[in-house]
Amino acid sequence: MSTIQDFSGYTPTWCPGCGDWGIGIAIKTAFVQLGLDPSSVMVVFGIGCSGNMNDFLNAYAIHALHGRALPNAIGAKLANHKMPVVAIVGDGDCYGEGGNHFIHACRGNHDITVIVHDNGVYGLTTGQVAPTAQKGFKSKSTPSGIIEIPINPVALALTQGATFVAQTFAGNVNHVIEMIKEGIKHKGFSLINVLQPCVTFNKINTYQYYMQHSYKLAGEYKKDNMEEALKKGMEMTTTEKFPLGILYQVQRSTFNDQLSQLSETTLLEKQRFLDFEILYSEYV
Repeated sequence: MSTIQDFSGYTPTWCPGCGDWGIGIAIKTAFVQLGLDPSSVMVVFGIGCSGNMNDFLNAYAIHALHGRALPNAIGAKLANHKMPVVAIVGDGDCYGEGGNHFIHACRGNHDITVIVHDNGVYGLTTGQVAPTAQKGFKSKSTPSGIIEIPINPVALALTQGATFVAQTFAGNVNHVIEMIKEGIKHKGFSLINVLQPCVTFNKINTYQYYMQHSYKLAGEYKKDNMEEALKKGMEMTTTEKFPLGILYQVQRSTFNDQLSQLSETTLLEKQRFLDFEILYSEYV
């Protein structure tokens, strides 16, 4: 049985109070509670403060290019579809630079779990506005306030074909753990949008802000109702209310399910067999 220490790398260098701390311990705890170990899960990191977890989390992992974590995660899943694949990204990384990859990963229902650190800023490069920043947000790059309206990641995922869409808040680590566990267990594309305060560069979307503007979905909420999920998701845009929980979950054939090449074994095992045949033929 693995432990949190087994998944721990270097000591994190995030700012004191950063929401990344809560997300980091939640990811490790979820892995442990799911019975995973560092050699049984693949993790792909984007660029940014969230991507720095590449040094702090011990697992099979790669640090992708900015905005390119999802295609790397998809490639890993195609190579070995029996291994859980998790992408840990930021809102700028995933919804900005990687927005096109996000859309197509949703519509393909690729069996990966995407954990997004959503703090509204590019924290690693000193707080420029990210795609989820509220209209009027002032930063070094937008001193007069951002002109565009924010992306609604939940509504975007829902309308593009994601089969598991959840939202949680870094200030409630136990809830983050549960959402991550459910996302990994789900077979299909899973989005877990984590509302993550940046205590250094975002003085608007603070812990107090999210505690006042978020709420947990009721126990009787029906997760397979697309219309209701969209209604809840759009509250983030229309009333500045942030629903927490699994907004939507249905079962649909994954991308890998529809590939005949993967019906009997993984591409990884096939390659190993071919490598053995080549070595054997050279030997004899």
